[in-house]
Amino acid sequence: MQKKLRVGILGATGAVGQRFVELLADHPWFELAALTASAASAGRRYGDACRWLLSSDIPPGVADVVVRETAPTIDCDIVFSALPGDQAGPLEEAFAAAGYGVFSNASAHRQDPDVPLLIPEANPDHLTLVGTQRARRGWERGFIITNPNCSAVMLTMALAPLHTAFGLRSVLVSTMQGLSGAGYPGVPSLDALDNVIPFIGGEEEKLASEPRKMLGTLNGEQVEPAGFAVSAHCNRVPTREGHLETVSVALERPATPQQVVEVWREWHPLPQQLNLPTAPQPPIVVRPEPDRPQTRLDRDAGRGMAVSVGRVRPCDIFDVKFIVLGHNTIRGAAGASVLNAELMLAQGMLNT
Repeated sequence: MQKKLRVGILGATGAVGQRFVELLADHPWFELAALTASAASAGRRYGDACRWLLSSDIPPGVADVVVRETAPTIDCDIVFSALPGDQAGPLEEAFAAAGYGVFSNASAHRQDPDVPLLIPEANPDHLTLVGTQRARRGWERGFIITNPNCSAVMLTMALAPLHTAFGLRSVLVSTMQGLSGAGYPGVPSLDALDNVIPFIGGEEEKLASEPRKMLGTLNGEQVEPAGFAVSAHCNRVPTREGHLETVSVALERPATPQQVVEVWREWHPLPQQLNLPTAPQPPIVVRPEPDRPQTRLDRDAGRGMAVSVGRVRPCDIFDVKFIVLGHNTIRGAAGASVLNAELMLAQGMLNT
């Protein structure tokens, strides 16, 4: 591998920004070169500007890095965006227009027709939209790549090999989402404790639309969404991290639970073939126990990058039903963006 690519983190003091710091501080391909935050934090040591929320310590050397204001003047080649949704849209476009590759965790550009909504295991071919994006927007080198909503990642990972093997007609999903998905400080404790909150603003719409874009067909300069329907119920539950989903699927071609499990176990998509540093081996962990996966026990599978499935059984209304679990701030956020960048670098798509 050539010399490390210099990377920056936009919104580095927040919860997802801290995950980016953790994942990138000792990355074999990327060198952490710049951290940005709001004007109130700019000019301060990172260790003073952020309230560190992770169980690990701040990586050595990072605490003394001086935080920069979020503007497209930082010295790096690509940036990872953990910006709040209300700020991400124009700021990410400004960075891309200035020549930076932008890997975004925000929702602002996920449904833009010329922006790849990427899971490297599921739709790596959608990266060809980068050429369309640059041509339409007049960007010579810059681009925006988005990773999905934290619940859509888990669902789409489980659905992708089934869609290829059997076809999908309809999907019913109910989520039990950890509190960290709301950011920090997130849900007030008196709302969360001894409670389940059956509403997360905008979440059901994302879960209904994003898998269809990711599993859609690239048709020239746009993606034709996949034809299956998704009905979603999203709930906030009092777990810290990890999103668990109950899923029922109707298939185009009949399949038994055993055949579904075999397809998952045999799935060896492109990131795993390339042995990318952040790619989990295997991407889907099948739990045979009758009461797994469980949030506390299984969310860290594959260093938080694998998706666990279990309780695969016939469905009396659809065809098959099962449980899906993933780590929302790693696979569902920062880790997903890092894997996107690794795939592009491995395929020679990042300018250095």
